[in-house]
Amino acid sequence: MSNQELDSLRSQLDDINLKLLQLMSDRAVVVQQIGQVKKKQGIDRFDPVREREMLNQLVAKNNGPFDDNTIRHLFKQIFKASLELQEDDNNKELLVSRKRHPEDTIVMVGDVAVGKSPMMIAGPCSVETEEQVNTVAKNLVEQGVKLIRGGAFKPRTSPYDFQGLGIEGLKILRRVADNYGLKVVSEIINPADIEMAIQYVDVIQIGARNMQNFDLLKAAGDVKTPVLLKRGLAATIEEFLFAAEYIVSRGNNQVMLVERGIRTYEKWTRNTLDILAVPILKQESHLPVLVDISHSAGRKDIAIPIAKAALAAGADGIMVEVHPDPAVALSDANQQLNLMEFEALMNALNIK
Repeated sequence: MSNQELDSLRSQLDDINLKLLQLMSDRAVVVQQIGQVKKKQGIDRFDPVREREMLNQLVAKNNGPFDDNTIRHLFKQIFKASLELQEDDNNKELLVSRKRHPEDTIVMVGDVAVGKSPMMIAGPCSVETEEQVNTVAKNLVEQGVKLIRGGAFKPRTSPYDFQGLGIEGLKILRRVADNYGLKVVSEIINPADIEMAIQYVDVIQIGARNMQNFDLLKAAGDVKTPVLLKRGLAATIEEFLFAAEYIVSRGNNQVMLVERGIRTYEKWTRNTLDILAVPILKQESHLPVLVDISHSAGRKDIAIPIAKAALAAGADGIMVEVHPDPAVALSDANQQLNLMEFEALMNALNIK
């Protein structure tokens, strides 16, 4: 075969490639239109029956030289890319998506801005006594911290573990916070308690176990109180963002995302901190992203390097548990910092 003949065939191939590209683009436009119709009708994007029909039709019309298995493989890749294109279109429309809202959202907790510069949320795992909360609050103020966290309603793995003081715990948090000029962050686990809780809390926390409690997400979206949403124990980043979308879609765009570790096979830590989630969430969403260094590790001896890693990855803040005497804490004793350890953490991070 002469070079001239080879060049001619290659030129034909180039023309065919361009025609294929145009056909693929035309197909993609139709796929997007189908995806929009399916979304309006509430139909699943993936239709295995329809895919099987198309493959059978193509194989029936196949006259070679590709064999039938090759045809199936090639078109299944096209179908897969088409499904991903529909999913990308769906993500573009999410209210929490940076594609929809390029600017960072700054969540205002009273006069405290979350998302402008690295900040700290700290306090006991569980509200136990007013004296305990008062001691922690005094220390937080000395360290320049403005948001105090504390659990009043505690969803625990064992039904026999301390479940929290309930509304009395919220009242203690409110009294102490008002005395020191702090803002209150506390978890609510029942949608029916939202209206009551916003009398006492400045931020509604939705914990990992409730990330897909959709009634709770909707109830939190129906109020204007900022929400701190934690990633579920085995939730994907996509599922995490969709959970946030439930809240934002109801009208409350004051949402903070918290990476708190996911469950893996590793046993040397309570969970595995998915540090990669931080830059991905910052890239995909405009919402502030924080890292809970207590629940992700379940141990306090590595608190400082974890926190430094989180901030280096782009986190907007850190959450940590602090107790005057962790050894006698009613919950999560191993992961709570004492007051001296917390001071060391703040000095190491140099944030407020």
